[in-house]
Amino acid sequence: MRYRTIGSDPKTRRDVSVLSLGAMLFGTAVDETTSFAILDRFVEAGGTFIDTANNYAYWVNGTQGGESEALLGRWRRSRGVADEIVIATKLGGRPNAPATTLTHDLEGLSAQVIRESSERSRERLGVDKLDLLYAHVYVEGSSVPLEETVEAFAGLVEEGTVGLLGASNHWAWRLERARSLAAVAGLPGYEVLQYHHTYLRPRTDLPTLRSEDGNLGVVSGNLLSYLRAEPGLTLVAYSPLLGGGYVRQDKPLGAAFDHAGTPVRLAALREVAQETGATVNQVVLAWLMGGAIPVIPLVGASSVEQLNESLAAVDLELTAEQRAKLDAAH
Repeated sequence: MRYRTIGSDPKTRRDVSVLSLGAMLFGTAVDETTSFAILDRFVEAGGTFIDTANNYAYWVNGTQGGESEALLGRWRRSRGVADEIVIATKLGGRPNAPATTLTHDLEGLSAQVIRESSERSRERLGVDKLDLLYAHVYVEGSSVPLEETVEAFAGLVEEGTVGLLGASNHWAWRLERARSLAAVAGLPGYEVLQYHHTYLRPRTDLPTLRSEDGNLGVVSGNLLSYLRAEPGLTLVAYSPLLGGGYVRQDKPLGAAFDHAGTPVRLAALREVAQETGATVNQVVLAWLMGGAIPVIPLVGASSVEQLNESLAAVDLELTAEQRAKLDAAH
């Protein structure tokens, strides 16, 4: 395993594995025995960065979430896990009422929600301090002032119940505005960004459940430019393997990838996979981890075998020529 540092403050920054394990479906679609086996294998391989959220996975069984955090809490206690493992969680995306499908009726990011939700997450995880806490999603039309959100998150860091702060699924301009407000006030701000990012280039203009202006959760040129200008930020990429879309015929890529550039990039990807002897999925992960903007891929797994494939990507080094071939495909 390889590691990198997230965060800039010596008091809160952490060294984490360059691959993160997503626990979204642990405790719901993935049963406890299998979830524990995947977690154990990840740690055995040197993995130290696990991701969850307080709303995972409400849509599976028609709840408001919390199953994933609760399972991670049971796993921590049963294995005697302490602060050597960094567990990131998120708040703000919990539905206001039980739901069986994804909904836009979410709690949002008021000071009250931030304080109460973070406390419940700490209880479920069985920790005194959340290593990394994300503002999960910006709710379009929210009446909560951004200053309120920024101050509430900073307050948790200052009181010692949260280490690092992050944001997921926000427009880039809102990220910059929030970080500027924090900087002017001398408060801790977002240092880790979690967005959907992969090798194929999705369209970002299609309306979504969250916004009629397009998908605010997808990495675009706008966000990449921001990351180049702010190298102290860390990008964590969720769904880098498109839920099996690269390799499974029963997992179509969907409308977001229905454009002329997709076949060209797929061809380059398969060519490099053949050259390296690696799987297509492993090449995608290696491309993300070794780019000019280094990315921490966040991978899911429903079996130890799936996880092992992703773990092997950590040791895959693409040559300069192979990377150039992948980058140049349009």
